[in-house]
Amino acid sequence: MTKRDGIAVIGAGAWGTALAQVNAAAGRPTRLWARRADVVESVVAARENRPCLPGIALDPRLAVSSDLEATLESSSLVILAVPSAHVAALARRLTAIGTRPLVLAAKGLEPVTHRLLADALAAILPSATIAVLSGPSFAADVARGLPTAVTLACVDGARARDLAGRLATPSLRIYSSDDLVGVQIGGAVKNVIAIACGLVIGRGLGESARAAVLTRGLAEMARLGAALGARRETLMGLSGLGDLALTCSSPQSRNHSLGLALGRGEPLAALLAGRRSVVEGVEAAAAIAALAAERAIDMPIVVAVNAILRGEARIDDAVAALLARPLKEESDAP
Repeated sequence: MTKRDGIAVIGAGAWGTALAQVNAAAGRPTRLWARRADVVESVVAARENRPCLPGIALDPRLAVSSDLEATLESSSLVILAVPSAHVAALARRLTAIGTRPLVLAAKGLEPVTHRLLADALAAILPSATIAVLSGPSFAADVARGLPTAVTLACVDGARARDLAGRLATPSLRIYSSDDLVGVQIGGAVKNVIAIACGLVIGRGLGESARAAVLTRGLAEMARLGAALGARRETLMGLSGLGDLALTCSSPQSRNHSLGLALGRGEPLAALLAGRRSVVEGVEAAAAIAALAAERAIDMPIVVAVNAILRGEARIDDAVAALLARPLKEESDAP
């Protein structure tokens, strides 16, 4: 029987490649599964994922394959790093992992059901230990070994600490949490608010407006978290406020850069067609707006972003509607 002591990373986009790289560089046996042949060829021939993470040399010890079974066979821990829309489909191909830990590294909600992704995974893989890795992190920074801090959550706090220790490196500091709900909500909502901040800057509305959107976006995140059972301190931590601050302030963020371009008048269809990577905030906006409506949770910024993305509202009209909302005390204001 094959000894299982390695790490399998499923998904060779920028984030999956970065997580595989940082673990391989730490000397851990790491295998990366890539669906696309051009990614496998690039990593094997050039030790670089040119299609998804160009310009970063990959550790020679990092193995890559398009054979999912071979990638999984020697692993004691699996990281799932695919877009949220593909999480359920990939999970159905991972039934062989049994009770092995599965660390989710995607940020969003299940598009049709609006469930948290960990709930979808638990339904498909009831024997696996489900954890979530999230926080303020750009793939290129992590892959280059630049200092980064994130959160790993599991309902079993002791298991969360164990997994954090198994994945942490000298450059990647991982804090543990047992608030699986809060960590997921932070990762999903921040992408939508990042689009909103990009829209504000692209429209020329100024840094003061961006600060207001970021702060009120955090209030919406906290409101959703409270409704779903998250702890407020989680949303004030790395996976909430920390990730929100990073994503809303840098064009390096795919969601923020999409908002910038939309604010400058570029059409959404053309922007999405020209990107190789998924902009998670687009689907998340629809799912979170629908979930907020189902639960009667007031999330006006998320609703406005979704309306803009669906072509149901003009940017200027959406901004005007937000500014015209009744004045309230800050602790109550949506």
